Amino acid sequence: MALQVGEKAPLFEAKDQNGNVVKLSDFEGKKVVLYFYPKDNTPACTAQACSLRDNYEALLAKGYVVLGVSIDDQKSHLKFATKYNLPFPILADPDHSLVEAFGVWGEKMLYGKKYMGTIRTTFIINEEGMIEDVITKVNTKNHAEQVLN
Repeated sequence: MALQVGEKAPLFEAKDQNGNVVKLSDFEGKKVVLYFYPKDNTPACTAQACSLRDNYEALLAKGYVVLGVSIDDQKSHLKFATKYNLPFPILADPDHSLVEAFGVWGEKMLYGKKYMGTIRTTFIINEEGMIEDVITKVNTKNHAEQVLN
């Protein structure tokens, strides 16, 4: 079960697409948009990342830091971020520690087959590290607008 509004966000550290270690504690005093998505270079995940990219200045102006997370590795993230010119860190979670800590690893269905995967979810974490909002019905093409509203 995904973490809920009012819960403390788990402290984490992970490597981004460039090999930099990113920690939640690095952003104390800032609002964090932490979005979990299933896979690099898939249509919906690309639309979501590009919505955040295209509205990045507006997100920064509102005081948000944007962090993407998927279970793909650093190499995959580097290709994805480079191809779509993504201006924010994308964290590699190949050991599933982040998806499990935030409760977004679960059963999914595709073409009638059940499988385990990342459930597309965005957490808005406030300046004190508390979860302020959870977006579970992500509109991938207009995700930045969902966050800004």
